[in-house]
Amino acid sequence: MIVSDTKWTPELSLGGARSKYEALAHAIREGVLSGQLPPGSQLPPVRDLAFRVGVTPGTVARAYRVLIDDRILVAGVGRGTFVADRPAHVPPGLTEDIAQNMAPSLLADFHIEQIAPGYLVSPRMPDMGQAALMARVLAEVAAQPEQLLMRYPSRTTDAAARAAFHAVLDTQAVGPANIEDIVLSHGGQNAVVMIMQTVLHGPSPVILVDELSYNGFRSAAELCRAEVYSVPWDDEGPEVEVFAQLVRHHRVQLYCTAAEVCNPTTRATSPARRAQIAAIAQRHGVHVIDDDCYSRTQRIGPSYRALLPELGWYVTSPSKSLTPALRIGFVVAPQTCARALVRTATGHSFGVSQLVCHTYAHVMAAPELPGIIAAVTGRIAQDVASAVQVLDGYDLAWADGAPFVWLTLPAPWRAGAFVDAAKSCGIVLKSAEAFVQRDSRMVHAVRIAVNGEVGHDAFHAAMIQLRGLLDAPPARIAV
Repeated sequence: MIVSDTKWTPELSLGGARSKYEALAHAIREGVLSGQLPPGSQLPPVRDLAFRVGVTPGTVARAYRVLIDDRILVAGVGRGTFVADRPAHVPPGLTEDIAQNMAPSLLADFHIEQIAPGYLVSPRMPDMGQAALMARVLAEVAAQPEQLLMRYPSRTTDAAARAAFHAVLDTQAVGPANIEDIVLSHGGQNAVVMIMQTVLHGPSPVILVDELSYNGFRSAAELCRAEVYSVPWDDEGPEVEVFAQLVRHHRVQLYCTAAEVCNPTTRATSPARRAQIAAIAQRHGVHVIDDDCYSRTQRIGPSYRALLPELGWYVTSPSKSLTPALRIGFVVAPQTCARALVRTATGHSFGVSQLVCHTYAHVMAAPELPGIIAAVTGRIAQDVASAVQVLDGYDLAWADGAPFVWLTLPAPWRAGAFVDAAKSCGIVLKSAEAFVQRDSRMVHAVRIAVNGEVGHDAFHAAMIQLRGLLDAPPARIAV
């Protein structure tokens, strides 16, 4: 049912650190989830809603854009903005009764993420035998003594996982580390949150992130009520003078980065630049999180933990090399900080369960694992090579081993318009806007992620469609 130009008006709540456009997007999302805005409802024109709510048209336009990117709203060229329709059928994996109780937007998300070959928003690991390996290992773990299934986790029960990780740890890149320096987390994002909660102090802590960076850093900072400033990059990495100025003027406590593979640009910080940034951090007592969840086939230089033994934190997980379903991550803490991080982890959840720890340790010991990882890496490389070949001639960046590429758009394309055009072809991408601060400069680029859950031919076909959009942009692009 189409509801023409709904008179529904959201109530804005500007509590916490929420900006006006975020508050408006949240209110509209709540209206959809509550059923006040049923599928097919038409949202008011931008200027109309801006007048009703008392904000600028730009605020409304940005809120609409966020919800369109999240597939909660859809924009019809020349027709207006509507609440997304519910898919005509129930996706595989959902029973009818569960689907009936799901919000339409959530059901649409499930549909797109599970079965659409053009879903290239987040990297998905291809199954090259790891699912069968984990199923076998889980059966073996379940046959262990009952104590394994009945205890809370602790530093004793996670020792096997820490030992398995330590056995493959590149201490030349990470710096000297023993098993006691390793702390487990529920994935890389959880590791970032725990580190922030361990090192940040005072009523208004300040952290730095790279100008284009993983948005999980900013989400974690929001949870910790920290203020975030971004650092621009030049050809070698973070600009040294800007970094130093921000550290001095804002009493920065923590810098979050990914020295080997910046997500989303795939760029690396040069070894010389890492040394310069580390020297400034050492001088001012700034902790540095080096996120290495995305790793290169061949490392470019040492991690910040190796450069900053008392301030550097190394974070990684098997989510981007094996599977994200095994919710385990690893922090190699500064040698003087491991105990404090253990206390934080204990306060969170007592730690990672024995089932997960033992499963990880058994998987790491499996003789077929090296072959599986090689096959996963090979499949990712095949898709990346396809993107590089098909999109040749355009400004494309990639890194060996990283399951995504970064496409800087040629004029007259804008990021939002290109994302919309790709979506009309059945291809869902992530815009540069998701990786910047809301007050940062506009970047017209998109991240194209490898979806290992669909065949290589489907990915290749998607690249050909994107090439068609790049080669023949419309004469007029909506702003």
